[in-house]
Amino acid sequence: MKKFIVALMLVLALGSVAFGASEMDETWLVTADTTAKGAAGQVFVQLVQEKVKAANAGLVIDYFPNGELGGDADLLRQAQKGYIAIMLCQTAPVVSFIPEVAVFDLPMVFARYDGDTIDKVLNGDSTFHKKMSEAYEKAGLHLLGFMQNATYRLATANKDLQTLSDFKGLQIRTMENKNHMDFWTAIGAEPTPLAWAELYISLQQGTVNAQENAADTCVGAHFEEVQNYLACTNHILYCNQICMNKKLYDALSAEHKAVLDKAISESLAEMRPKLEEIDKSNKSILIKGGMKMIEYDNSFFSDVLDIQGVKDLYKRIDTATNGLGNILVDSLAAAARQSAPAEPAPVPAPAAEEAPVPASAE
Repeated sequence: MKKFIVALMLVLALGSVAFGASEMDETWLVTADTTAKGAAGQVFVQLVQEKVKAANAGLVIDYFPNGELGGDADLLRQAQKGYIAIMLCQTAPVVSFIPEVAVFDLPMVFARYDGDTIDKVLNGDSTFHKKMSEAYEKAGLHLLGFMQNATYRLATANKDLQTLSDFKGLQIRTMENKNHMDFWTAIGAEPTPLAWAELYISLQQGTVNAQENAADTCVGAHFEEVQNYLACTNHILYCNQICMNKKLYDALSAEHKAVLDKAISESLAEMRPKLEEIDKSNKSILIKGGMKMIEYDNSFFSDVLDIQGVKDLYKRIDTATNGLGNILVDSLAAAARQSAPAEPAPVPAPAAEEAPVPASAE
């Protein structure tokens, strides 16, 4: 008897039902995203798919990449309703469905931490992970994990952005996201939402003189042809979330839950070094294309976080996310303390030689 753990998905463009062929007693999980061929998200899902298949437990990941079943918002709606089981996307589109995910808009909140520390907070046994999981469940979704390794959205510009004062008056194209725009305004820049299709020509003509994106996006758009500087502002974590319809997850057998959770966990771990490699490789391509890379130390990030407008933005996001902002900040600091190498124990001073005990008088 065939068992499907997905509802019917009408693929309007094809006018057909998006199921694959099935074997007896198999549970199929329709999984979809909008990632392009070869992108990190697609590599991740294919890893999960292979691991689930290798478990030979009757669970199948039926994968539809590259927006075949719709855009991010469409896929999130389908996952909520159970029309598909699993979807992957960056965090920004999720905010409309789960307001607490706006915590990822906290500027530079992750910038001073390494990938291991961030992973402990996002995917480990942390207060933040527990609270975020609860927020997903309220929206009818089950949080499977976050894929990241301390890679970030960066700024490219035709201005040498060495110091904080260099950002003043910078006309920078951003996503149409109030939190992102308020951040750039707070540090003195002039954020300008602009359609993606218009960005390259606008940079070329000087309509705007900067933009922000992850390194791989910059390479794909050939921004090295129209931008001189690559500033590692690390303002937003480049992170993908993976979620599943909660009812469908709860309906899985204990064995299938274990297989899926293990496949997700192992794939996240395997993707970590790949994400770092992808980031370094793309930065290298931009540099070879003629861009100068600017890197900042922790004092730069501390100076940014001390700006009153940035502090106000933190307070607003913390309120909008039911206190998750402060929980994230505290969880990251706690995880960093736990990861810090222990102070070496002091070496005790050598004991003074004891005087020989005189022989007792007979």
